[in-house]
Amino acid sequence: MHLRTVAMVSLLMAPFLAVPAAARTGPADLRVPGAEYTVTANLPDLTTTGTRLTGHTDPADWAGLEAPGTTTPSGVPGVQIDGYFPDTSTTNSNHGWKHDSQFVIRLPDDWNGGLVVAGPPGLREQYANDRIISDQVLAKGYAYAATDKGNTGPEIYKDGKRPGDAIMEWHRRVTQLTVAAQKVADQHYGRTPRRTYAAGLSAGGYLVRFQLEHRPDLYTGGLDWNALTFTADGGLLATLPPALRAYPRFKEGDRSAHADMLAAGYPAGSERQWEWHHKNHWDLLQRVIREELDPHYDGPTQAGTPHCPEGIGAGCDTDYDFASRPRAVHKAVKRIALTGNIRRPLISIQGDLDALTPPASFGDVYHRMVTDAGRAHLHRYVTVPGGAHTDGLVVLDQERLRPMLGTFTAALNDLEASTRPS
Repeated sequence: MHLRTVAMVSLLMAPFLAVPAAARTGPADLRVPGAEYTVTANLPDLTTTGTRLTGHTDPADWAGLEAPGTTTPSGVPGVQIDGYFPDTSTTNSNHGWKHDSQFVIRLPDDWNGGLVVAGPPGLREQYANDRIISDQVLAKGYAYAATDKGNTGPEIYKDGKRPGDAIMEWHRRVTQLTVAAQKVADQHYGRTPRRTYAAGLSAGGYLVRFQLEHRPDLYTGGLDWNALTFTADGGLLATLPPALRAYPRFKEGDRSAHADMLAAGYPAGSERQWEWHHKNHWDLLQRVIREELDPHYDGPTQAGTPHCPEGIGAGCDTDYDFASRPRAVHKAVKRIALTGNIRRPLISIQGDLDALTPPASFGDVYHRMVTDAGRAHLHRYVTVPGGAHTDGLVVLDQERLRPMLGTFTAALNDLEASTRPS
């Protein structure tokens, strides 16, 4: 389809691009290669302080990802491009578009020559990282780009024709946006980024790892935070069912259930988070990811039965046993699995009280994978005492939990220092 670009000028617009004019392209002339539709705005502030007022972010998309009272940088003027690439799925309703493969690109006036690309955690959309990543990197002068991964919400398994297609699209959309954003930066600033980093939380961290394994030509390095790790052993499909079986017994006072939770990798000290994760994460993600990778397990039912009790057997995700599933299921998981063969520097930060991607089953495992692949010299693995899966969970246990955002921003400084162009 033909690219349609609409120039939208904010009523709060600052003086147009008050920066050196050499080779600078105006917002209305910017083209995002491959995009089907774009809307461009010159904004007085690209951070959430400004964009939440002008409608250029969605606070619901980043709700719960930061600790209460978190303050983020502000006052970064520049250009924002919102749009979407051609796609057939329609779960993302941002801007009333009802069109997936949406993206946002932000180009600060005071550019440091770098680019940060991100995908959202979980089933969220392109604005999910606006507080925890976009605000942070914009304040340092980076251009920023984020994708919705090509499908959103609790029915991602409906996107694609065979098991794993929806997840494989996540990676394709990150690659697509990275290439496009680098070219947009070249249009706007007159040169391509000197450094391009991939960054992400949870599922967004999984995207970082996959990109550094498969598309190192596009990146200078990466930074992941409590990253999801799919492996040939099943990842979430192996770690969530034990929690779904043990937690209800734990809640009822069964002493053996606590040992079962610890044996499944859930860290001692994370107990106050378990009720919240059981209600909001463990069951939902097990059913959605299992339906995407093993749709025949529950027959014609889609994404199983929410919170089905232990002991029902086939079709109940609480009783799911990845190891015993047919070869085709293992093949589907292997298709999306990580290898550890990163080819660019990566810093991974992992909360030691993370009760969704606990270190024993995720962060520690991936570090061993990197080491086994002979890439340990490229990987720095940082365990954060008191870190939960997201900073928004600190309210569940204020005695033990601490925000990780400061560690994330410090790790970005370290990544910059280790990959600074000579």
